[in-house]
Amino acid sequence: MFNLQSLLRPHILSLTPYSSARDEYTGKVGVFLDANENPLGSTTDTGEYNRYPDPHQWAIKQKLAPIKGVREGQIFLGNGSDEPIDLLVRATCIPGKDNILIMPPTYGMYEVSAAVNDVEIIKVPLTTDFQVDVESVLGAITDNTKLIWLCSPNNPSGNLLQADAIRTILNAATHSLVIVDEAYIDFASTSSWTNELDTYPNLVVLQTFSKAWGLAALRLGMCFASEELIQILNKIKPPYNISAPTQSLALDALAHEEAKTNMVTEILAERQNLAENLRSLPSVQVVYLSDANFLLVKFDDAKGVFEHLIEQQVIVRDRSKVKLCDGCLRISVGTRTENERLMEVLRQMKDAPVSSDLPLGSGDEATRPELVSNA
Repeated sequence: MFNLQSLLRPHILSLTPYSSARDEYTGKVGVFLDANENPLGSTTDTGEYNRYPDPHQWAIKQKLAPIKGVREGQIFLGNGSDEPIDLLVRATCIPGKDNILIMPPTYGMYEVSAAVNDVEIIKVPLTTDFQVDVESVLGAITDNTKLIWLCSPNNPSGNLLQADAIRTILNAATHSLVIVDEAYIDFASTSSWTNELDTYPNLVVLQTFSKAWGLAALRLGMCFASEELIQILNKIKPPYNISAPTQSLALDALAHEEAKTNMVTEILAERQNLAENLRSLPSVQVVYLSDANFLLVKFDDAKGVFEHLIEQQVIVRDRSKVKLCDGCLRISVGTRTENERLMEVLRQMKDAPVSSDLPLGSGDEATRPELVSNA
């Protein structure tokens, strides 16, 4: 039986959180002389920002909850997903005693946050097809394993992790929080694990406004969990962690969900086209299946390709030193023009054909079995 209180660091339970002025008075109307703000306004001509924002972002949560199919009390909003990642470590892991479990290759901030907080990191690599080695994961969990991180769709490989594997871990790890990071879930043809929050009290789901919503500059992450855990995160977060401009722009974005959906559709079409074209290059060994907005691509000479692209001001991510990603570059799906420029530069290399029989935009990924994700 999962018991959150037994998982938390003891002093967190008795911690008295900071009470901000906007916690003590939540009204919108009045003469505000309680927060030592500047009553004369702001030194900017782009808006009035002299008043502190809602510390709990209730307006966003009211609009977000029905979109995600969760309750408002199951939502925590952070300064990017990195804030809830760090808060989860600090809430649960005693430095020098407890540990987290990660499955490389995966998002690097899980390890960084643990290291900053002096928390041991247990690593159980994914299999060669970038899936969970369930038996090894279950065997690596100790009495001091507080957090188990699963990135799905995974970064940098791009694939969804098998649902049965995640479910097995959720059922077995009843003394740990199991976090499923779904930063790229909008690009995948599967439902979110947020649908399982009431089934698994040890489940935490992370999402972000940075990818599909196109709001990376705002740094706004979403964390979904039990109301009990969300209350703990609210207890230990900085009082005003989400700025007023960020909250305002996020509300505007949520009012344009159709625009987000249309952008996702376009990115998925470009992902398919780009994958087809990359596979036509003799210098490309593998274009891995992707459920995200990027492709992991293995080249004969990844370093040479990377350097050539940089020289031509086409910027991709070199992942060749990451576990299981030897010889791989991670390529974000761009616009049609950007993708065409990428292919033009790649075809200029001496080991690539002068031209391709497969022009950008041709082919149907859905009809080719080897291109269809099995997630």
